[in-house]
Amino acid sequence: MFSKFRNATDKARKLAIEHQNCLLPFIPCFRNLINMVEQQNSSSKVQASYELCRKTFTPSGAPLSSSAIQKLCSLLDTFGPADVGLKEENRDDRGHGMLGLNRLSSVARWAQPITYVDVYECDSFTMCIFCFPTSSVIPLHDHPSMTVFSKVLYGSLHVKAYDWVEPACYPKSKEPGYPAVRLAKLTVDKTLTAPCETSVLYPKRGGNLHCFTAVTPCAVLDILTPPYREDAGRKCTYYHDYPFSAFSRGNGAEIDDEKIDDLAWLAEIDTPDDLYMRQGAYTGPAVQV
Repeated sequence: MFSKFRNATDKARKLAIEHQNCLLPFIPCFRNLINMVEQQNSSSKVQASYELCRKTFTPSGAPLSSSAIQKLCSLLDTFGPADVGLKEENRDDRGHGMLGLNRLSSVARWAQPITYVDVYECDSFTMCIFCFPTSSVIPLHDHPSMTVFSKVLYGSLHVKAYDWVEPACYPKSKEPGYPAVRLAKLTVDKTLTAPCETSVLYPKRGGNLHCFTAVTPCAVLDILTPPYREDAGRKCTYYHDYPFSAFSRGNGAEIDDEKIDDLAWLAEIDTPDDLYMRQGAYTGPAVQV
């Protein structure tokens, strides 16, 4: 009985090896097919985003319907790092993901750059990615007459954002040596950790002036509509925020004393010297125009 069982086992093992040898030439093809399917799945998200943006946005920045905003947010909510060419297992504290950038020397690690990656840009919108090393900062800046969709792809990002107080409110008097400031109200002060919902800011609400600080290595997919364009009045301006107590109470809008802690005076500044940003290569699915 045992010898029959052993013979049957040996025969089965031999057949299995033969079948395995027959399949070996096809394994690379199977792998390529799997990769192709995965790429198509990712490509469909990037492509679907592009097509939805192309149908929805205009160069003039026409008002967006709530249904159009919700539709794009729902799509962006499904995005992960792999959908734009970032590989989670290869992320490190440089914040570069898999963008083909050379490793920084230990001497230069104190000045780790934020990596900016163009995905697509036209007159109606810009689609881009920011990859942050830990503790890196994009200083407080505005988005004049723009709507911005932001999706954290991985990691944790702290967002501090303001909107202007309306009507415009300025200090009662400008003392010599003090910067020109305008009153703003704090609307967002929280940490976003992936996976999380897409954030949206609008021309006059939702935190149009914001600052990003990387709590951990992280990446953000941004869609801006219409894009920055200086000759159309959409110039990126940087600001410094001062506590409300730094200046005398201004005239203009009525101020609720109970909400003073949420108010700040914003002063325009030049592009900060310590804003260290570099261009990265986009390695995700190509947009088919």
